[in-house]
Amino acid sequence: MSYLWRKLTPEKRDEVLEYRQQLKRPWHRPPHYQQGNIHYHLTAACFDHHPHIGHSPGRMADFSKALLTTLPDAPAAWCVLPNHYHVLIRCPDVRSAIKNLGKLHGRTSFLWNGEEAVRGRQVWHSATDRGMRGDNHFWATVNYIHHNPVKHGYVDSWTDWPFSSASDFIEEMGRENAVALWKNHPVLDYGKGWDDP
Repeated sequence: MSYLWRKLTPEKRDEVLEYRQQLKRPWHRPPHYQQGNIHYHLTAACFDHHPHIGHSPGRMADFSKALLTTLPDAPAAWCVLPNHYHVLIRCPDVRSAIKNLGKLHGRTSFLWNGEEAVRGRQVWHSATDRGMRGDNHFWATVNYIHHNPVKHGYVDSWTDWPFSSASDFIEEMGRENAVALWKNHPVLDYGKGWDDP
């Protein structure tokens, strides 16, 4: 949404804000709806998709560890890329999870801006969430998350990317079952347009 927002005229921005106010929604970010103790796909990107996470392999490893310890439970799937991340996790309280991710974003922004001597730089865009609507949605999301490094051209195979749960997933499920899940729950257009600047 932030990329679209920057392309709008001042008049269109006022129109969008007025509409969001009428719906009692947050002005500049998506609302976080609590849907119960279900799995949520949580994702966040670096501001303008700059590769702040991917500044170095060490930073990516440290952030992956920090992300996993910030979450209330072990995720069903996760993946950290140089400029964004995805997590699929069961959450009894998604607002609390988003709040904790916001704190992680604040800590990492402060740390990374200090390391790079660029105080005041915006590092993160806000996190979004999507509740799973059923088994097909859940498994397509698992596939989407694990396939993300391949989709973005970082590696040729899921298991070649060290900053994700793909290798553990395949080891637990078995290669045959993982391939069957890929075929039965294809990604297709899942996430189309999400990464467009």
